Amino acid sequence: MVDREQKLLRIGEISAISQVSIKTIRYYEKLGLLCALKRTEGGFRLFSPEVIGRLNFIKRSQSLGLSLTEIGQILQIHDRGEIPCSEVRHTLQTKISEIDGRIKQLKTLKVQLQSLISETKPLQERKSGIICPIIQPEKVIKTIEEQQKSLLEIEG
Repeated sequence: MVDREQKLLRIGEISAISQVSIKTIRYYEKLGLLCALKRTEGGFRLFSPEVIGRLNFIKRSQSLGLSLTEIGQILQIHDRGEIPCSEVRHTLQTKISEIDGRIKQLKTLKVQLQSLISETKPLQERKSGIICPIIQPEKVIKTIEEQQKSLLEIEG
């Protein structure tokens, strides 16, 4: 039993080895992504050295765009003694589809922005309520002018 306790690592040691902050390790523990095996009499968390590999998996998964929820689902499969590769494959395929959709949205946005820049004439003088016609198209400018005219009629 003493031999097993010597192999356990405190949270600070895990942090130093993994280069993950203590605060983040505690957060992952709160989410159920990590589990301290026990605590010392002083209340310090003690972890198995295997937690280092788990933290590396979490960090790599995040760098690939996986959310902590998705990572947790994969880890749950692993913790049941199963190999989670089919879940990982499915999750990554979903990410690819999301990226494709986002790329399509960004291309559409790019075209809209280019159009705004090339088609909008700069203001020659300041107009009340108008900050920049590139972002506030003529239709919006006319609406603002009509609203201001209505306000003047109400006040007058």
